[in-house]
Amino acid sequence: MKGALWEGASVLAQGSRAMSQGWEPSLGAWALAGMESEGSVAHESDVVGGGVKRDASPHDLGGDSDMNPELEELELLGQNKQLVQLNPRKKKKVVKKWRNEWAETYKWAYVAVYEGIHRIFCSVCKEYGRKHRRNPYGNEGSRNMQMSALEEHNNSLLHKEALRLQLASKDQGMGLIDRPVYIKALISKSAEFILAAVLHRDPHEGEFIQAVQEVVHSLDPVLSKIPQFVHVLERLVEPERVVIFRVPWVDDKGEAHVNRGFRVQFNQALGPYKGGLRFHPCVNLSVMKFLAFEQTLKNSLSSLNVGGAKGGSDFNPKGKSENEIMRFCQSFMEELYRHIGPNQDTPSGDIGVGPREIGYLFGQYRRLTSQYETVLSGKGVPWGGFNLRPEATGFGLVYYAKEVLADLDKDLRGLRCVVSGAGKVAMHALEKLIAFSAIPVTISDSRGYLYDGEGFDYGKLALLRDIKLHNKSLRDYTKSYTKAKYYDDSKPWSVKCDIAFPCATQNELNHVDAMALVNAGCQIVFEGANMPCTTEAMEIFRKSKILVGPCKAANVGGVAVAGYEVVQNNSRIQWTPEEVDMKLQEIMKDIYHKSIKAANDYGFSKGNPQALVHGANIAGFLRVAQAMLEQGCV
Repeated sequence: MKGALWEGASVLAQGSRAMSQGWEPSLGAWALAGMESEGSVAHESDVVGGGVKRDASPHDLGGDSDMNPELEELELLGQNKQLVQLNPRKKKKVVKKWRNEWAETYKWAYVAVYEGIHRIFCSVCKEYGRKHRRNPYGNEGSRNMQMSALEEHNNSLLHKEALRLQLASKDQGMGLIDRPVYIKALISKSAEFILAAVLHRDPHEGEFIQAVQEVVHSLDPVLSKIPQFVHVLERLVEPERVVIFRVPWVDDKGEAHVNRGFRVQFNQALGPYKGGLRFHPCVNLSVMKFLAFEQTLKNSLSSLNVGGAKGGSDFNPKGKSENEIMRFCQSFMEELYRHIGPNQDTPSGDIGVGPREIGYLFGQYRRLTSQYETVLSGKGVPWGGFNLRPEATGFGLVYYAKEVLADLDKDLRGLRCVVSGAGKVAMHALEKLIAFSAIPVTISDSRGYLYDGEGFDYGKLALLRDIKLHNKSLRDYTKSYTKAKYYDDSKPWSVKCDIAFPCATQNELNHVDAMALVNAGCQIVFEGANMPCTTEAMEIFRKSKILVGPCKAANVGGVAVAGYEVVQNNSRIQWTPEEVDMKLQEIMKDIYHKSIKAANDYGFSKGNPQALVHGANIAGFLRVAQAMLEQGCV
């Protein structure tokens, strides 16, 4: 009996010492009763509270060796009780420390502050565990509650596919995509299944996944209301045909080079494929698919009877001679001509493909086929081109903005506008903004942006065009206008403004830029480039109540005029610039009203900052989806 009590006292004394030093007792940290732990000293002199030695004898506990054994046992138990009372176990609070420790244990999570609270986030899709869902008291929740909430999220289909996307990228040695895929919650299970299928099938195509996700989210109420469109959408997100080919060419030194060519023929339900050709180093399959998918819905929204396609190459025309560009275009067309035709596919220009490149491409097509056909748009006016074709996208962008503002009882006059890019879209948008008495104050290129606080006018615009024509830096503008400033390696989104026109390239405006625009007082964003805002940036605009005019509607002017070019060539007549401009204004006005109507029909009120985005996606989808439904499963 004495031996058992002594062993219990030893264990309690050790536990008291552990708790007094802030340790959490666990079975692994204690020696079993009556057993010596490995590596321990036989007569350890460590003293714990109350002067009790770990290896003391019953006599050392303050008693006479002749004491009654029963009294001795009672006294021993009393001392042990006092030890426990003197060192009670402190209840640990839920603090930031355990969250960090937990996140390190589970590498797919991280801790960050959101709305003033430290939360545990999923490292793949950036969503955090829904802590309060399982806790009726509405407080922070225990560790187990937070773990359960996040694990429930991580077991969802979309999260698993996003995680697989990253793992697959690592396994195939391709590296993670530059920007993590941002996955938003979906209402409809059908929509969630379609998006998950795209993630599974095309795990490395970040731009394409982003474009599909935006459309699928807009179509949630459509799929709930018209279930037969679910299977149509499944087919719509897969291109009908993808052509990838080698483009060999020889430079002026006689050295051979090889680039990769693409033509993604996405959907032909409404008519022959129609879409631009892009020559730029960033061109890859993901970019081509996203552009072709956007083009399909854009063409549908424009009321033209044409399908959607996109193509191009990773060839960079900058720094190449005229002969090198001509030889590349001829080599490119030697393969492309097999897949295009007036009733099959009619390409047009895009970034890096202007009238010069279109001329070389058309000349080679004519030589190969012995046909003078309306197969390429964007030609020179003297030999079948269309008046205002180069200006159409930029002009149309401003006409669309004018319609939106008119519906809000506002006008462009006197509004400060920031514009990004220095290509055709940006320059012609600048020209039309000046015509409507707006105050455009910025323009940018890949090296930085130019700011003129007084605003650009026609004289300054002429200087900018001369600078770009001779491939000079925008910094040269400051030599003529000393009050202007050029900022290296910066974007114009922190400049105070009323309206923003991103006209450079896809995903140029991220969440940091979006916050800068909010702080700069921006009220509306009109997308001149294709998908210039990231998903995270769009979320910030939504939460900040900033209206967004989407690229599917705002930059339709180019493809609309290209469609009329086909009509002009077939009828062998020439339309005047004034006639083309009137038709362009009517097209942009019609697109705006169709988008607003579609948004209202499916529950997105005009006050919703993303009503125009959802409306354009829905209106474009409904037309092409109905055609696909009526043509059967092909």
